[in-house]
Amino acid sequence: MLGKWYARKMFAWETALTTRDENRVVRPMEWGFEWLDDFLHSHKLGTAAQAPVDPERQEACMVALNDAVVHESDSFFGYEPPKDYRLEERHPQLFPTNVRPETLAQDARLKEEAARGKLKAAQFLRFTSPISTPYPENDLVNARWYPAPAEKQAGKPKQAIIVMPQWNADAFSHNALCALFNRFGVSALRLSKPYHDIRRPAELERSDYAVSSNIGRTISACRQAVVDIRCCLDWLEAQGYEQFGILGTSLGSCYGFIASAHDPRLRVNAFNHASVSFGDVAWTGQSTRHIRKAFEDAGLTQARLHKLFAAVSPVSYMKRFAATPKKVLVVHATYDLTFLREYSVEVLRQFSDLGIDYVSKVLPCGHYTTGETPYKFMDGWYLGSFVYNAFKQLAEEPRFSSKPKDMRELVAH
Repeated sequence: MLGKWYARKMFAWETALTTRDENRVVRPMEWGFEWLDDFLHSHKLGTAAQAPVDPERQEACMVALNDAVVHESDSFFGYEPPKDYRLEERHPQLFPTNVRPETLAQDARLKEEAARGKLKAAQFLRFTSPISTPYPENDLVNARWYPAPAEKQAGKPKQAIIVMPQWNADAFSHNALCALFNRFGVSALRLSKPYHDIRRPAELERSDYAVSSNIGRTISACRQAVVDIRCCLDWLEAQGYEQFGILGTSLGSCYGFIASAHDPRLRVNAFNHASVSFGDVAWTGQSTRHIRKAFEDAGLTQARLHKLFAAVSPVSYMKRFAATPKKVLVVHATYDLTFLREYSVEVLRQFSDLGIDYVSKVLPCGHYTTGETPYKFMDGWYLGSFVYNAFKQLAEEPRFSSKPKDMRELVAH
């Protein structure tokens, strides 16, 4: 009886949180071949201009394109290293994605404090993303830099973690975690995902272009995020860092997983809400109901969408992820209406089958309620204690080369 009451309470609370923002936009479904034109051309799959007009043939072509990406993912997530890394100092801004009065008031307060010189400036790593889009602001990568104090790093390898917040996160989300990691002697780069905060095009109120009913653009956003993560690792290596991790929440966990599957330098992996299939989450998730509406209007089904987003689904890269040793945490929530529990449990099952060294933690809440008291403190404890212990164990290992290896050779063995 009590369990059923608690479940109803959590589902109601979760629903209230996912429906309070009224600026979600239903946009028409689009194939978006033009967003992947370079890959089409380089792999002799035609060009976006040659895409068929018939919807059934368009769908078949997009499925074939996803299959090609999965098969040739080294190329798809490969990149030419940036040459314009620089640290920029500026006042932090919120970049809110909702129009609730309390959020707008917080944004106004921060701007006023900055204008009065009452807000401390912060350092941000900036560079041009190797993946280009029609939006210059999106292509200028932004990562807030939290270097650990020198005394905290003494006597061990230099360690750093890349932090990837959730979809539609403002620019302050997860900053407290970065400060916590500094106390462990671990430096942190809090990476702004494509189309988020300062990278968000002026035409948007929310980070809609990261996940949308435009299939090609959504795949392109994941590609850019993965490449940006790897570029951040390159910069960290140039600063003398030797051991690396990644923490991703929700969409950030998807991006982080795919980056780690393609880059063996990421030894510490914390996935805060995880799922196997991008398409299944887009179809069943409460927070993506406006995107599902567009796909339903176009006559798609969940099974078909599953194939159309195979290129950005963790399940496509499970064996690659398991090919190199990693320390992994997976946090999921019992009453999650965005990443349904069954999909998170499937992640754990596949990890077990592949012999991946992982720790599972379960929150007695939902996806959005993870950010509410007391669950945010439970989540913070799980994430913080795991990162602390995982990096401590790495520091005690014999020195190893963190240079990336050929993933095909690793998977083959």
